[in-house]
Amino acid sequence: MISGHFFSYMSSHVEAEVLLEKVGRAGVITMNRPKVLNALNLNMIRQIYPQLKKWESDSETDFVMIKGTGGKAFCAGGDVRAIAEDGKVGGPLPVVLFKEEYILNNAIGTYKKPYVAIIDGITMGGGVGLSVHGRFRVATEKTLFAMPETAIGLFPDVGGGYFLPRLRGKLGLFLALTGFRLKGRDVQRAGVATHFVESQKIPELEKQLMGMKSASTEDLSRLLDSFQSQSTLDSEKPFVLENHISDIDRLFSSSSVEGIIQNLKADGSDFAKKQAETLARMSPTSLKITFKQIQLGATLSLQDVFVMEYRLSQACMVKNSSDFYEGIRAVLVDKDHSPKWNPSTLEEVSDQSVDQCFDPLGEKDLKF
Repeated sequence: MISGHFFSYMSSHVEAEVLLEKVGRAGVITMNRPKVLNALNLNMIRQIYPQLKKWESDSETDFVMIKGTGGKAFCAGGDVRAIAEDGKVGGPLPVVLFKEEYILNNAIGTYKKPYVAIIDGITMGGGVGLSVHGRFRVATEKTLFAMPETAIGLFPDVGGGYFLPRLRGKLGLFLALTGFRLKGRDVQRAGVATHFVESQKIPELEKQLMGMKSASTEDLSRLLDSFQSQSTLDSEKPFVLENHISDIDRLFSSSSVEGIIQNLKADGSDFAKKQAETLARMSPTSLKITFKQIQLGATLSLQDVFVMEYRLSQACMVKNSSDFYEGIRAVLVDKDHSPKWNPSTLEEVSDQSVDQCFDPLGEKDLKF
């Protein structure tokens, strides 16, 4: 006799990791791994991409909406732990996942129909890649945005090299190097989200979105604007970085990461001290790669940024492999938060070793 426990295990075990439905004129993508904060894995990418392409050419579909289940996260990031585990034993995941993820990110960035991301909850790394390149990004007071990759020996990928340098002043470089977290309305104020809607209004917003008879970019824009105008929560609170924007522009204006650190130390304000302390904890190699990535990305097309980032991803897996694997160990596996970076100082990371990470991969380069 098979116990009920077995059945409940089986049913939860086979629950789809991503739900793809057509509701009215909308194609709806729902990330459905709430226990792991909707972390994006290869299986999900392989389901989302072909469906997006189908909807793009389907005359019955006017727009796409993407959201997450569980109430805590939109998507907390890519499944970097799985990449590290597979990469350690020489598996294919580091090659395959980054390639397919960036192809999906690019499809979102070049999508011919409006794309609406409801970023209600934690939105980091891979979750940013699924949202920020789309036409509309709706934040709520529960949104928590960050690109925290320098803390795990990586760099702000998924198109970070494109959207970050296009934020005002040096804000993008600051977010990229420090992994600074933005919450709620500040995600919109920074330029990462296009709209802010209170989370309690999201079910009604979704209902109205899915009930639209025709949904052009203008129609969607009007609807989102109207929900935003009814959302007054935290509107009187200033932008968290309001008093520091000119400091960030000044302190992060330098031709090197070492220069930025010098600026911060010389400044001596509490804010500058705090940023210097944060940067001291990050992988020196990651900081230098990220600095150059943001610098180059400012003048590249979205596609060219993904080609560059794919080269960097492969360099982080192989050439200077220790920092990524060590970062995952320290932050996600042992959780001691005491990574032993190698090299351990910025001075020891040569320009040549950084430049090498950007070298073309020939036949193995990312192609669209």
